[in-house]
Amino acid sequence: MTTTLAADRELDVRGLNCPLPILRAKKALTDLASGQVLKVVATDPGSVKDFQAFCKQTGNELLSSSEGPEFTFFMKKR
Repeated sequence: MTTTLAADRELDVRGLNCPLPILRAKKALTDLASGQVLKVVATDPGSVKDFQAFCKQTGNELLSSSEGPEFTFFMKKR
């Protein structure tokens, strides 16, 4: 069973390497209201740990992350 999360905004950072996916996500989150969800699609394998650390440091909630050829993250703005 898979749960599909609804995103208020999507961010495509495929092809970008650290630190660009985090910087773009941080900028996108500033445009969202508290409680809204940002979906990020990345190809950088390092983004998994980067987004976990980013959410822990900023207080935003990492709702889910999935790995494959692409990495998908859902973050809820605090």
